[in-house]
Amino acid sequence: MSASMDQTVRVWDISGLRKGTPNHTPGNFDAFDSFSTVKYVLEGHDRGVNWAVFHPTLPLIVSAADDRQVKLWRMSETKAWEVDTCRGHFNNVCSALFHPKHELIISAGEDKTVRVWDMGKRTAVQTFRREHDRFWILAAHPDHTLYAAGRIAFSH
Repeated sequence: MSASMDQTVRVWDISGLRKGTPNHTPGNFDAFDSFSTVKYVLEGHDRGVNWAVFHPTLPLIVSAADDRQVKLWRMSETKAWEVDTCRGHFNNVCSALFHPKHELIISAGEDKTVRVWDMGKRTAVQTFRREHDRFWILAAHPDHTLYAAGRIAFSH
């Protein structure tokens, strides 16, 4: 999957890469292009998309963008579509992820917040704010309720 400043998320079928060929050179993007195809193009963000990630077990994708929105997408074998939008960030949303065990989405943004969303209701259930930080990236532990938020601290 790729997120792009062209306001799209693209889901790629890379099954051809697994087969390999004698001409495959590691790191060669021409080879990637010859063995991959775009399966879905997700359009719906109004500005560049910074992050997109698959749900660990469900056919869902969450994306985060400079339009201050977190979007939830669903996939089937033949198509992908937008399910809903989480609104509440006041600046670019840099990262988002699914909670590995609960129906929650966590997002981080340049508005100095990390937000927790109810995946079913698409509403914010908790906001964590640090006045002197901008959050850029999130990571979740697969088995425990532990999260890491990468940040840039800035001083006056």
